[in-house]
Amino acid sequence: MSGITTAGTTERVQWGHSAFTAEFATAADGSLRTVRLGPPDAAARPLAQATPVVEVLALGHGSAWSGRRSIETVIGGRLRLRDHARERDGVWHRLRLRLFDADSGLTAELHLASPEGLPVVRAWVEIGNEGPGPLTLLAVSSLALGGLPAPGELDLHWADNDWLAECRWHRRPLREALPDLNRGAHERDSRGRFGLGSRGSWSTDGHLAMGALTERGGRGCWLWQVESACGWAWETGEREGGTYLALHGPTDTEHQWRQRLLPGESFRTEAAALAVTGDGFEGALAALTGYRRQVRRPHPDHESLPVIFNDYMNTIGGDPTTAKLLPLIDAAARAGAEYFVIDSGWYDDDAVGWWDSVGAWEPAASRFPGPRGIHEVLDRIRDRGMVPGLWLEPEVVGVRSALGDRLPPEAFFRRDGVRVSEHGRYQLDLRHPAAARHLDETVDRIVGDWGVGYLKLDYNISVPPGTDGGGADSPGAGLLGHTRAYRRWLDSVLDRYPRLVIENCASGGMRMDGAMLRVAQLQSTSDQQDHLRYPPISAAAPTAVPPEQGAVWAYAQPEFTDDENGFILAGALLGRVHLSGHLDRMSEAQLGVVTDAVRVYKKIRADLPRAVPFWPLGLPDWTAPWIALGMRAGSTSYLTVWRRDGDAPQAVLPLPQLLSRKVDLEILYPTAAPGSAAWSAATGELTVTLDRLYTALVLRFTA
Repeated sequence: MSGITTAGTTERVQWGHSAFTAEFATAADGSLRTVRLGPPDAAARPLAQATPVVEVLALGHGSAWSGRRSIETVIGGRLRLRDHARERDGVWHRLRLRLFDADSGLTAELHLASPEGLPVVRAWVEIGNEGPGPLTLLAVSSLALGGLPAPGELDLHWADNDWLAECRWHRRPLREALPDLNRGAHERDSRGRFGLGSRGSWSTDGHLAMGALTERGGRGCWLWQVESACGWAWETGEREGGTYLALHGPTDTEHQWRQRLLPGESFRTEAAALAVTGDGFEGALAALTGYRRQVRRPHPDHESLPVIFNDYMNTIGGDPTTAKLLPLIDAAARAGAEYFVIDSGWYDDDAVGWWDSVGAWEPAASRFPGPRGIHEVLDRIRDRGMVPGLWLEPEVVGVRSALGDRLPPEAFFRRDGVRVSEHGRYQLDLRHPAAARHLDETVDRIVGDWGVGYLKLDYNISVPPGTDGGGADSPGAGLLGHTRAYRRWLDSVLDRYPRLVIENCASGGMRMDGAMLRVAQLQSTSDQQDHLRYPPISAAAPTAVPPEQGAVWAYAQPEFTDDENGFILAGALLGRVHLSGHLDRMSEAQLGVVTDAVRVYKKIRADLPRAVPFWPLGLPDWTAPWIALGMRAGSTSYLTVWRRDGDAPQAVLPLPQLLSRKVDLEILYPTAAPGSAAWSAATGELTVTLDRLYTALVLRFTA
């Protein structure tokens, strides 16, 4: 639906579809504001609490209320609606709101897109300059929304995201973050807010680019993600007795980003997505999972979900040779792997070490002796019925690499004319054609000539705040330009090699953002090598990544007990199985524990691309003794339950959606189950018994 009506001096625009509605109205000052956004039954919010639909900071045009908040900008309050347009593109409903600030000559076009049947909206803004002179942007919102319930009625959710400790969600009453200052006594709102943001070129180093607000004692939820592979910021605060939310890509204050627009030039923000439901956090996350599937690049890997063996984690660890790989390849094939990925080190022929000499990506003759070199290994992988894969770190060149002198200085990140160096590496700038040409030649050799079908693309440095080379107005603008060029390059690679599978890795999950998820087929969830610390990561990863894209390590080892290996393998079966470990050193019985896991995975994987996650015990704390992750696919659900600590041998998992219903319950894995599960239809509860620590079960139940 879409329309425009006028009541007195108030102009209103309505838009939406079967699962989502939006309404905009002009305030007394003439600015356009969002008064309704969410499911069709969402109530309109007071116009006084709403914010202008776009907020803009520019040099010479600051804020109307000083402080740390990004809303109430002067330009945002001056923007006036010119017109609006809507269209239907397949499942996507689209709306464009065109606005103009007569004082500065700035234009703002707010783009909204929502897939049919999902209460999710994607938003981004295009800024133009119709004025007589240049304009310098300092911050532009991707989505600004006021009129949410009062802070005392909401809980705030956010996720810390550190190396080896990804996806750690927290919940806090919003009023604790936004103290009540007695607005009535001051007749003004607070100058403060609660906000999070990124730092440098690892977009999710510190926090996921996500957050949520949920109704206390209710089911309303506003769940968002900022789809930026570099700078992002979000904030929430109190306004006119309600709560506002503002989502941004890079900004001047947080990321040293600014963009100068000459007359006739334009700039597009990074996108943000917001799910609004009355089904709580899990319902909003289910909607956001569906949205992520709609917005990403189509690829057959999203449906086939092949089992991947990678030689790195707790196994070869960056030291591959023909002698080490051949028995691993044979064992991985026996276990049922369908891809075999040679991780880092395959190019290392340097006596000093490869870390600061990478960049040429040629196979090391000393590691792969014989007339066929690395092709002996690649052919063995194919002969065993698997697709070969290789690790690359495409965006970096080691400071000792000869490539650093062969490429022009402009092909690297620079600050004040000095090449940026970080942890023994230089950062390529993919805006420069020489950098892109070098990577095209690398991929065409490895994929086109060698027949490699999988690339694990890693990224092990973070470069804050970016580069001022390449004509960038600021380091943050240079970084944004590079990340956009990098994604365009990935798209071009997949255009040439449409069946190639790309894994996005940045020291694990340090670039686990919506922008990268749109183009990469898989996302590394962690580099965590301690199998006892991995469960809270693998259980919470589906908040950030659809299960069919979330790569979870399963590094079973010959020195572990069957319980331990079952614990490790169970953790990967509701995501993308990344086998590792010395399978070649296992006994037949031990290898059987692995092959059983792979057999189960192949049995259930067809359900995962349409499944949505749930957490009967809630999102896990880092030290939680019991952890549970579920996947719901129609009438069938899967559940992984881990026991890590504590004296209690039982955990009771509430499943209220199945109350009073008959459930067919089956333990899928391990085959020699270390415990049991019992369903009570009367209470809607599942009781899981695990008598021993460090054990796990994978269950299937059908209602």
